[in-house]
Amino acid sequence: MRYMLNQALFGFVGGPEPVLVLVVIVVILLFGSKKIPDLARSFGKARGEFKKGQEETDAELKKPSERVKLEQAAESFGIDTEGKSDDELREAIRKATEKK
Repeated sequence: MRYMLNQALFGFVGGPEPVLVLVVIVVILLFGSKKIPDLARSFGKARGEFKKGQEETDAELKKPSERVKLEQAAESFGIDTEGKSDDELREAIRKATEKK
């Protein structure tokens, strides 16, 4: 039965395209042919913004954090970083640079 329905509705198209044709027909019926370009444009902009955000997040994750930079700087001056806050590390680094 299902095969016969597919052949009757989509007999001229083979493969996975019947689903695509059905989706296009439903979109046209729901939104009208005049709004489809606006929908496509909005979808494209949203996709671009998502990709931009994803790239920014990836770049942010790849660069070292502020804490890591502070710890590296403190260790280069021989400062113990264990249990110290960022502000305490900054102050210790400032004092170490004044001594030199």
